[in-house]
Amino acid sequence: MTGDEGMPLARRFSTWTTRRWLRVGVTASLIVLTLLGTVGAWILGRSASISDELVDVRSPALSTSYRLESALLNQETGIRGYGLTGTTQFLAPYRQGLADERTYTAQLTELLSGDRAALADLKTVKDAIGTWQERIARPVAASPAGAPSAVASRRATEGKATFDALRKVMNDQQGRLRADRLETREDLAATMNLRNWVFATIAAVIVLLAALIFEALRRGITVPLTQLGSDARTIAGGDFGHPITPTGPADLRRVSAEIDFMRRRLVRELAFTEEARLRLDAQAADLQRSNAELEQFAYVASHDLQEPLRKVSSFTQLLQRRYGGQLDAKADQYIDYAVDGANRMQILINDLLAFSRVGRVHNDLHDVDLNLTMERTLSALSIGIEESGAVITHEPLPTLVADATQMGMLWQNLIGNAVKFRRPGTAPHIHVTAQRDDALWRFTVTDDGIGIAPEFAEKVFVIFQRLHTKDSYAGSGIGLAMCKKIVEFHGGTITTDPHYRDGTRIIFTLAPEPPQVPGPSILPEATRAGAEPTR
Repeated sequence: MTGDEGMPLARRFSTWTTRRWLRVGVTASLIVLTLLGTVGAWILGRSASISDELVDVRSPALSTSYRLESALLNQETGIRGYGLTGTTQFLAPYRQGLADERTYTAQLTELLSGDRAALADLKTVKDAIGTWQERIARPVAASPAGAPSAVASRRATEGKATFDALRKVMNDQQGRLRADRLETREDLAATMNLRNWVFATIAAVIVLLAALIFEALRRGITVPLTQLGSDARTIAGGDFGHPITPTGPADLRRVSAEIDFMRRRLVRELAFTEEARLRLDAQAADLQRSNAELEQFAYVASHDLQEPLRKVSSFTQLLQRRYGGQLDAKADQYIDYAVDGANRMQILINDLLAFSRVGRVHNDLHDVDLNLTMERTLSALSIGIEESGAVITHEPLPTLVADATQMGMLWQNLIGNAVKFRRPGTAPHIHVTAQRDDALWRFTVTDDGIGIAPEFAEKVFVIFQRLHTKDSYAGSGIGLAMCKKIVEFHGGTITTDPHYRDGTRIIFTLAPEPPQVPGPSILPEATRAGAEPTR
């Protein structure tokens, strides 16, 4: 088609999707392959049929005819010898020839069934055999033994003529059988030659189809996808003004158009993103200033605040020792309040400093044997353990890449909590387990203490959140919050087991190696907190 007649067809093809092109291509290929397979199957069947006819019919029929002739020659030789001598030994080949004749005649009848001309030749041979046997063979064989046969002498000329006629009929039959075999052989050769051409044609057509399919896939899918990928990489490289040109089938063109729409939208969003980035940069600067102020506060708290606090504590304790009992009861009570407040303030500042330094000051990562860390923790808590009569057991603990100081703080707070929050009048039993859970190590610390109510399962990990008054249990309320910060710094999580009702079970995980190593903050060293672990 040319001109206006070609436009509708081209426009119609332009709406075809990749699936439709593939469906049409696969269908056409299957039709062609089916036709070629049918022709190939026919030619193979034809070759097999002719080959079977040659091997199973024509060649066996000719060889059987030769055997039949040999059997007749044996009969003629035996009859002729018996007729001339009267010796019965000549009748043996005659009788064997008769048996072979019946066998070979039956075989020829079976082999030539369906071939009228060949069966007619076989009938002529049978008639000639019957004439020779009736006129010559059977009368001579019936003559008395011991003397030459008179019948053989009288019918010698007739016998020769009759057997010559029989041999002529046999030669005619064998000639036609040879001709049939030759014709079948030539037919087989021609069919095999045709088969070779057909399969060569099939191979050529398959190669042509493969080339057409490859070229169609290259033009319809590979080239458009390569172009789309190149455009996408150009855009991903930062050239957001680079347009995407739709090519290929309709669905690939739609994908290209949608990606180009996304590109244009990204260009529009970039201006807004840039503005948001500038705002975030300003906020980040404010956050850096805030962190600097917090670090400055930590420095002040560890030095400037602690020094006057120590003076207050020292002088209030001096007042308590020197004037205790010399003033009235109210004055003694006020002095006690001042001393207690100063001591608790000291503990609170130390705990807060220790909490803020997790992951910043204590950040010396190396292989840590948690079994040794546990032994050191139990040694540090030995006084409280002896006073409470606590029984502490643990399974073999792993070696992790971690900060040894933080691991000691973690075990000291968890074991110390389990010892401190025991049931009144009962020696606590504490058991620690460790097992591999996919990529993490899963630990449990189980005690038979007073437990944690389910509604407070999250609250206990918040800093300064206490479940009991300081008169009931000492501490600043920072212990489990510090444990949570340590565990999260080492790539794990920590929680309580809400289903455990016989005390408290803390469950936490640790990574074999921390997922990231924050840079250390430059802070002054402070006194290590955690001597009084609290929830």
